[in-house]
Amino acid sequence: MTAMPLALLRRMRTKRPDRGSGLRIPLPVGAGAFSCEIMDPVGQALGGVEVTVTETRGAARTVAKATTDPHGLFLATLEPGRYTVLLTGSGLQPNRLTVDIAPGQSEPPRRVQMEPSQQLELPPPGTWLFDPPHTAIRFIARHVGMANVHGRFTRFRGGIHIAERMEDSRVEVVIDASSINTGNNTRDAHLRSADFLDVDNFPEIHFASNRFTWRSGPKWTIQGPLTMHGVSRSVTLDTTYLGAVNGGYEQELRCAALATAELHREDYTLNWRNMLARGIAVVGPTVKLELDIQAMYRSHNTPTPPE
Repeated sequence: MTAMPLALLRRMRTKRPDRGSGLRIPLPVGAGAFSCEIMDPVGQALGGVEVTVTETRGAARTVAKATTDPHGLFLATLEPGRYTVLLTGSGLQPNRLTVDIAPGQSEPPRRVQMEPSQQLELPPPGTWLFDPPHTAIRFIARHVGMANVHGRFTRFRGGIHIAERMEDSRVEVVIDASSINTGNNTRDAHLRSADFLDVDNFPEIHFASNRFTWRSGPKWTIQGPLTMHGVSRSVTLDTTYLGAVNGGYEQELRCAALATAELHREDYTLNWRNMLARGIAVVGPTVKLELDIQAMYRSHNTPTPPE
């Protein structure tokens, strides 16, 4: 489902002191709605906060992503189920909510007050290994000119080497191209074929960074070549560092980050030109990539993540 126009929410919401009557919005049959009103640390409406809604079941795909409007509002219609809502903004602590959507449900906007980001302590120098059960590599591609196809790669390895000077750090990811999964066996077989990834000849997708640049607060830019389908192109990962904690299988030290990038399909010679009626390309020109990473500090007693 998709985010609805926020002007509609502004027209239909009640005055701020009284939200008891909820939102009266048209809903698709069998769907529900989630809305939130984001406030800054002093209680004023906060626009420009990024809202990412992700399913908690199955492939954990992102189903809605947008920023709050100037009034701090966000609204999306969703299929019934449980979702994780991640709120992020420059200079603010990330805020994560869990919401349950029921058919026909349209609750008043959930008011969330963001807190200023504390100076997150950077992870200590050393090697950090990706924890696959708690790491996801997802993508979104346009299909037949209108709908989005969501997928993920289920097999990968890699890690981060944190240097004494953070700007000298490195990250490397190796993805098994044949592990692509969009939830449709016929489509996945086609994506593995010579028309697209050609996994028999190019079994791996590889990224190795060559530059870390601090932007503001927890925001970093990570640049480096991405090699896919036998072609290397420089890409930029817009990265939000989410902090480091002790916790997990054996209370080991781990850190987390969320990184996004936009890839241009034709940069990698993925130029399959079979056209549908009226000349609509089967796959759009860009692919959005998202890496939701947890990594464990490697030491002599670091546990091996389960398969």
